[in-house]
Amino acid sequence: MSSFSNKFHGKVAVVTASTEGIGFAIAKRLAEDGASVMISSRKQENVDTALAKLKSENLTKVAGVVCHVGKEDHRNKMIQETLRRFGGIDILVSNAACSPMFGPVLEVSISRTITTIFDINVKATFLLIKEIVPHIEKRGGGNIVMISSLSGYTLEKMIGAYGVSKTALLGLTKALVPECSEKNIRVNCIAPGLIQTRFSEMTWKNPSIRKNVEALIPMSRIGQPSECAGVVSFLCSDDASFISGETIIMSGGIAPRL
Repeated sequence: MSSFSNKFHGKVAVVTASTEGIGFAIAKRLAEDGASVMISSRKQENVDTALAKLKSENLTKVAGVVCHVGKEDHRNKMIQETLRRFGGIDILVSNAACSPMFGPVLEVSISRTITTIFDINVKATFLLIKEIVPHIEKRGGGNIVMISSLSGYTLEKMIGAYGVSKTALLGLTKALVPECSEKNIRVNCIAPGLIQTRFSEMTWKNPSIRKNVEALIPMSRIGQPSECAGVVSFLCSDDASFISGETIIMSGGIAPRL
């Protein structure tokens, strides 16, 4: 078990899509660092399982709620339950995303796939931030972190539509800075490359495919969710007090920008 710290003592964090993978690792790290954390998933079973895991590691200041971020009533319920349980909100980590199509951009179904991707990955992220900012402002300020992706820079052919939605988050991060700075809220983003999660298992479960993929990464390995969590914890801490509007690429050495 990791040693706990108190750098977020008295702080309250909301982490979306946080019952597995990167989201769960972030929720766990913020709880280890002293925050009270509200986790969420579309399925109650996932929420219950994740809460049991966290509490088994003596992380007791955690709660969970079912939340489909694309539904306004779900977002409102998550916010109100957080306020009821913990008394306020200081940190929002927007991690929820979907990628329902694997294939060339021009073959994407406009009526269904594109709408779903942008409704969840971009629109819902924006609306959740808009809804939570007043609550963070009431606490005297805080932090927002969006989870983008390396594909937001590289725009890979077979997940191009997903990549474009993640590019939008890079712009949204910057666009929010002027207004949020006035409210003492810092807004940042991380762009993970290949991280070992269920979402990316097609690239690492098969040993031969994994070997080929790792050969393309300068550090010659796939990242772990806990590594994303550490960066998010840093961005929400006083150690990053003069950082806002930044996106940190976590790609094992792949450098898509200067």
